[in-house]
Amino acid sequence: QVQLVESGGGLVQAGGSLRLSCAASGSIFSIDALAWYRQAPGKQRELAALITSGGVTNYPDSVKGRFTISRDNAKNTVYLQMNSLKPEDTAVYYCRVVLVPYREVWGQGTLVTVSS
Repeated sequence: QVQLVESGGGLVQAGGSLRLSCAASGSIFSIDALAWYRQAPGKQRELAALITSGGVTNYPDSVKGRFTISRDNAKNTVYLQMNSLKPEDTAVYYCRVVLVPYREVWGQGTLVTVSS
């Protein structure tokens, strides 16, 4: 059993910053990729940021240059630093962990609200 605990969401004004954290615990042999997804009201869930086991990152154009994903392998934790936030970044943010052997686990989600 693997559990994910997300934290760091909240209300922020446009132009502000937030840092999300997602810590994995339980029966973990190894973690492959880590990612953050987001789902805005009435929209499909979309990728916000991804980091591979080798540290390669990937961002959609909508957040490139503003969001930074990082990982602490010793703590089985992934972070998402979000700067220059916009109202359109408002969404529930979900952490996704891909384990070795292959299994994926999703967090419960943390709400980010950006006011204009």
